[in-house]
Amino acid sequence: MELCPSIKNVLLLDSEGKRIAVRYYSDDWPTNSAKESFEKAVYTKTQKTNARTEAEITMFENYIVVYKFVQDLHFFVTGGENENEIILATVLQGFFDAVGLLLRGTVDKKEALENLDFILLCLDEIVDGGVILETDANVIAGKVASHSMDSGAPLSEQTITQALATAREHLTRSLLK
Repeated sequence: MELCPSIKNVLLLDSEGKRIAVRYYSDDWPTNSAKESFEKAVYTKTQKTNARTEAEITMFENYIVVYKFVQDLHFFVTGGENENEIILATVLQGFFDAVGLLLRGTVDKKEALENLDFILLCLDEIVDGGVILETDANVIAGKVASHSMDSGAPLSEQTITQALATAREHLTRSLLK
């Protein structure tokens, strides 16, 4: 049993089940075609549900999938069969709300594609290698916005700064326990 909850993938698909932004954090789907068939299958299984008002949860191929739809976007967070649904739902809600903040309330496919860099940065702020870093939408959106404003800094310096910030957060969390 793993001590730390982990995320298998985070998917953002359109209303036809096509990829907008996806991140995989496990080797459960070793090839791109395996990932695409998983996305298509999850989309097909969930498309008839009404996950617009609140998140829905389903078991699928020994995974727990938490999902929510808005306009023509479908948000999914997948965890192992022994993962805590509430934690997965919290990650989903953080991603969903952060995207809403970054897109200034206009959450649809067109806006998502125009701001794909923000959405991908969002995913990087929420989960790293399957480990949940942050679920507070305001914090996530704030970090993404600050990265985009700091785009003048060289990429190498940015990643060191990000690494130090992450290390500082982990240290602070471990000291507070």
